[in-house]
Amino acid sequence: MNVSYHGHSVVKIKTGETVILFDPFITGNPITDLNAAEEKPNVIIVTHGHGDHLGDTIDLAKKNDSLVISNFELATYLGWQGVKTHGMSIGGAYQFDFGKIKLTTAFHGTGLVTDNKEIIYLGMPAGVLFTSEGKTIYHAGDTGLFSDMKLIGERNQIDLAFLPIGDNFTMGPEDAATAAQYLKAKKVVPIHYNTFPPIVQDPNKFVEMLEEGQGLVLQPGDEYQL
Repeated sequence: MNVSYHGHSVVKIKTGETVILFDPFITGNPITDLNAAEEKPNVIIVTHGHGDHLGDTIDLAKKNDSLVISNFELATYLGWQGVKTHGMSIGGAYQFDFGKIKLTTAFHGTGLVTDNKEIIYLGMPAGVLFTSEGKTIYHAGDTGLFSDMKLIGERNQIDLAFLPIGDNFTMGPEDAATAAQYLKAKKVVPIHYNTFPPIVQDPNKFVEMLEEGQGLVLQPGDEYQL
């Protein structure tokens, strides 16, 4: 399984013939290496409805007939936009032909801010456990630290975890380091940092807080083989 990081919270997974994009914030993302016009995902997973995670989901899904997986309310909203979706809820799991997905708790706000000064509620935010080819990846979304991460770590053998470190809107480095301890992930990649001024962080300093060999800094476009 090939895993790559593309700035902010954008993660791409290639498993078999399936290409999966997490939180495809590409257009308007100042640190991504991707070009939305060139991406052809089979599956898009969206952790929550904020614009910097929903990103190019609708355009990509329509152009590529992608399946979008998210919480039920967000999936319903995207379905109204003509997108093919599969809605889920926190704690629920589903076995797809490309792998198993389970939504986990995530603590933060959600909703889409419109040009008309409205906020559209788009369901509970989520983290995602993705299992394929005998490996498990955890994408935490925008969550703050919460103690039930211990349960996630105890009940799942996590090979690779993507944890936000930007602070202000998510966990900061110190809390993310505690999350890494709770999760017991073999490898931890920092995400959601350096995209905007309020979330500037040094990922190498974060890695220094982790167990030796646990942290892995990926630059946009870097790949990791599981």
